[in-house]
Amino acid sequence: MIKTILFDLGNVVIPFDFKIAYARLAEHCGCQVEEIPGRIRATGLVAPFERGEIAAEAFVREFSNALDLRISYQQFCDWWSCVFLPETLLPEALLADLAGRYRLLALSNTNSIHFSMLEGAYPLLRHFDDFVLSYRVGAAKPEAKIYQAAIARAECNAEECFFVDDLAVNVEAARRHGMDAVQFISAGQLGEEMSARGIRSGVDVD
Repeated sequence: MIKTILFDLGNVVIPFDFKIAYARLAEHCGCQVEEIPGRIRATGLVAPFERGEIAAEAFVREFSNALDLRISYQQFCDWWSCVFLPETLLPEALLADLAGRYRLLALSNTNSIHFSMLEGAYPLLRHFDDFVLSYRVGAAKPEAKIYQAAIARAECNAEECFFVDDLAVNVEAARRHGMDAVQFISAGQLGEEMSARGIRSGVDVD
């Protein structure tokens, strides 16, 4: 029997599109949009930031220096968070309904700047009982440590957890830790997956 449901946030609950940020950054860097992903990867800063190994202020300073950005800290945060789209992929009514029947956790790779923005911009996050976040745990999916932390906070056995993520590699890692897990394709598909497991919800999703 499922007792705890865990959702990834990005592209499961909240959609994002990195191309929006790439286009804006290209304007500040004076280079082609196509160059931006490679220049960001070359900094080597994003993964440590998501694991909480770099403080936000240091990340912004080092990232800005690496790409020769001349913008304020707040301008950087606004740019860094512009990837998130306003309309959620799952209706708030579904999360509210599930929260009344199951323990609800978010299990997400994110960073302090993004999550601070998400908390303020998406009221539906209030329905989660707890947040297992990479920058707080010090590990990112698909690393074992973050799943171990999630199972501990689920307050039930691993096999009583149902996890939803948009990336197959993260789903497979969750299964290796004993969790029931599926890859998110659409709200309708998720509804079918929940029904197949006897997860009750009074909200229809399509």
